[in-house]
Amino acid sequence: MEKKTKQYNNSNYPENWHRRKTYLPFIVIFVAFLFMIGEVGFQKKFIFYSISHYIYLLALFIGSISMVARIIINSKKKRFQILPFDISLILLLLIVLATQLNLASLLVFEHTEWIYTVIILLFIREASALKLRIKGFFLNPAQLFIISFLTIIAIGTLMLLLPSATYTQIQFIDALFTSTSAVCVTGLIVVDTGSYFTFFGQIVIIMLIQAGGLGIMTFASYFSYFFKGTSSYRSQLQLKEMTYSEGLADVFSTLKRIIVLTLVIEILGGIFIYLSLEEAIIHSVDDRIFFSVFHSISGFCNAGFSTLANSFYEPAFRFNYPLHMIIATLFILGGIGFPILFNLYKYLKYIVRERFIKYSLRKKSTHLPWVINLNTKIVFLTTFILIITGTLAFYVLEYNHTLAEHNGIGKIVTAFFGATTPRTAGFNTVDTGSLRFPTMMFIILLMWIGASPASTGGGIKTSTFAIGFLNFISVARGKKRIEIFRRELSKLTINRAFGIMMLSLIVIWFSVFLMTFFEEDKQFIPLLFEAFSAFSTVGLSRGITADLSNASKIIIIFTMFIGRVSMLTILIAILKKFKPAHYSYPKQEILIN
Repeated sequence: MEKKTKQYNNSNYPENWHRRKTYLPFIVIFVAFLFMIGEVGFQKKFIFYSISHYIYLLALFIGSISMVARIIINSKKKRFQILPFDISLILLLLIVLATQLNLASLLVFEHTEWIYTVIILLFIREASALKLRIKGFFLNPAQLFIISFLTIIAIGTLMLLLPSATYTQIQFIDALFTSTSAVCVTGLIVVDTGSYFTFFGQIVIIMLIQAGGLGIMTFASYFSYFFKGTSSYRSQLQLKEMTYSEGLADVFSTLKRIIVLTLVIEILGGIFIYLSLEEAIIHSVDDRIFFSVFHSISGFCNAGFSTLANSFYEPAFRFNYPLHMIIATLFILGGIGFPILFNLYKYLKYIVRERFIKYSLRKKSTHLPWVINLNTKIVFLTTFILIITGTLAFYVLEYNHTLAEHNGIGKIVTAFFGATTPRTAGFNTVDTGSLRFPTMMFIILLMWIGASPASTGGGIKTSTFAIGFLNFISVARGKKRIEIFRRELSKLTINRAFGIMMLSLIVIWFSVFLMTFFEEDKQFIPLLFEAFSAFSTVGLSRGITADLSNASKIIIIFTMFIGRVSMLTILIAILKKFKPAHYSYPKQEILIN
């Protein structure tokens, strides 16, 4: 009987060894990145402060070798789109390294901020180039979406707990609340953002808002694809559902358009905000720039965070109507949804092309394509109706109340702002606690509806509300299906819409029920307002958020998180998907009314 000998397969040894070598630069740069956070967060109290400089130099040296080696190794691959980035980063890296080693005397690059900048860029570059292979590890899009939000909330909480993030030590529950509110782009606060958090803390908050507004997976997936040039089929399937792309081929082009469009709108918004500010109110140019950037990002992401103690109700900003219109435009664009903006852009491009052909080339188009899709028509029409109805209602109900201090066009602008901000924006130009009861109930309805799908806003979404309303009309007319714009809505869409509406009311009910148990000294209406605001990620409050007990803060934290990721997504992540059944039971009617 022959003895069987175990043979080792060494065919994968070079590949495994090469993969281990690619991990080494990342590990060194990651350690330097942690040292940087520790040094910034603890300043001179950082226990490794004396050796951090040498860790940075080692990371820059290893990073430069890794970058040059990657260019040489990948020279045969046609990846020219990343070559300018790599070459620019190498030049910057070598200049900073030479300056720190006193090999060159460039005063501009002697500041520590340049080292931090290079380390951050190196960290992004090396992390994006990693190829992780974990067999049997596969998350569905819902699970991946939830885990990404939980991860960024945890990181944000730790960052806000750093001593240099606040002027006084913050409690863990307050740091967790602030991080969740920022990542879920809600805007509810337990401490004043402008006076409690330092410049570093406010930078952390605005980064959390940006990551939460677009989704950290959007940035990570696109940069990973950009630097590696490839992506697995599973990743493309996951991203297709997360980005609402039409096909797998459009996934990364959609990601690119989302990131580019966001940056363009936020940059333009920041410029217009800066131009609307008065030098007499904010004296420093640097302060005006930071104010503009902070509120532009917060506005477009529908976060509602402000460095002002009372948002735009502050006396110096209360009557700055151009600023109010700029902020309103930002959160309306952010809340209408990226698919809608892309479809409208496609329609405008088609109109310009047809007009050019018709009037310049004297050719008439014989075919009128379906450029504006059904989703865009429903969302755009619903949004328009809600804005007009809300503005008129706010104007009439608050004319002699909170609008009494405004005159003429100021009343209209303030009413417009007051009607649009409840749909998940969270900024305020009037005292929310002084609103009349009918106005407050109307705002609760607007908060519940919220923004549009695939946007930076929350709520049940405009399309969900529209489908529910259309279904009521169809049932009243005795129809068995919903028809609009010569199209019929699918049963799956209708079922999802009513599932979202029902689940939202259940979550809000539990939130209010639990808070009334822990907050016996508070009135019911402010708690109800708080629950709707948290679930719809609005951020408006009747002034009770900071006074809530720790138990109620935890309830609001869960409510904000559920409202951002949606209860339906959580159920999809938990429950297993069953295969479609190829049979049906006999149908039977039950008593409804």
